[in-house]
Amino acid sequence: MENIDRKAIRRRGMLALIIVPAAIIIDQIIKIAVKLSMYLHESFAVCGDWFYIYFTENPGMAFGMELGSKLFLTLFRVVAVSFLAYYLCRIVRNPKFPTGYIVCIALVLAGAAGNIIDCLFYGEIFSDSHAAVATFVPWGEGYSEFLYGKVVDMFHFPLFSFDWPEWMPFVGGEHFVFFSPIFNFADACISCSVIAIALFYYKYVSASLKDDTKDN
Repeated sequence: MENIDRKAIRRRGMLALIIVPAAIIIDQIIKIAVKLSMYLHESFAVCGDWFYIYFTENPGMAFGMELGSKLFLTLFRVVAVSFLAYYLCRIVRNPKFPTGYIVCIALVLAGAAGNIIDCLFYGEIFSDSHAAVATFVPWGEGYSEFLYGKVVDMFHFPLFSFDWPEWMPFVGGEHFVFFSPIFNFADACISCSVIAIALFYYKYVSASLKDDTKDN
């Protein structure tokens, strides 16, 4: 049984080691392709009026939100990724956590790491994207400083839109778009994994917290 468990742990570990770098590489390929081929706020339709590639840069959190200072957010991301990497190593070695849960945590880690790369390095290695397509530049000659890069977003799904009736309080007469946030592959990895955890693996989150309490 011990040998079987060790083999299972190795398989789970290899799966995580494949998922994390693969998701990061896919995310970075998409972002770099957008940076090197589109200027800021340029867009084109992929499928009708409900799927666009719309190039924007996000100085804050996922889906275009801006919360707190840029330096704080970048450092917070670094700490969060470090914790997630430690947590992933722990659950891979624990047979009571299912493979699906490990995949979800690996995707969350990859998504967070993918956005951190933008924050850490893009400001140093890319020229500005306003009114012109960005290019690679020598280190330190980019549009911003280390830790102050902006996250590249590009996926836009305005599935439908309408104008609120004038008689509606607070929003009367305003134009409403569903789903208006613009996001990237890393954001999708995080969001889909969190939803899957909430629907199917929520009990394992509490189980891991209980294990940490026992260890302390």
